[in-house]
Amino acid sequence: MAVSSILPAGCEVVPVERGVATLQPGEITFTVLARAETDEPGRRVTASIGLARPKEPTLYGYISEHHGYGLTERESGDHAEDLAATMLASTLGIEFDPDAAWNERKKVYETSELIVESLSLTAAAEGAPNGEWTCAVAAAVFRFVKLDGLP
Repeated sequence: MAVSSILPAGCEVVPVERGVATLQPGEITFTVLARAETDEPGRRVTASIGLARPKEPTLYGYISEHHGYGLTERESGDHAEDLAATMLASTLGIEFDPDAAWNERKKVYETSELIVESLSLTAAAEGAPNGEWTCAVAAAVFRFVKLDGLP
């Protein structure tokens, strides 16, 4: 199922191994997916997921996806993280220069004490030498867990 750029309040980030162990075959999940593909030999493709969470756990955060060509894993990941953090910063009213480099804005976000975490996850690949399709995929998978006492 497609989801918006909103990271639900109280959402817990878990390691892949722990998360996969909780999924059941055929289960419907909410997913943010970044995917890039190529059939050009040697062409670099990247797919990244960015996430930004506010310090206040009752507030929502943001999640973003980025897919591109010719970028390093770091460049792609930084771009996705920047997208998510900038969306959150604007929602929280943090003043920043949108034309400043990501590293400069990240320092502003960290010193605001309103954003607790921003991170990214990236997959990268180079096109196969024989022209076969090559794909990079990064995903954030959400699993709803009903808590006692909640509808």
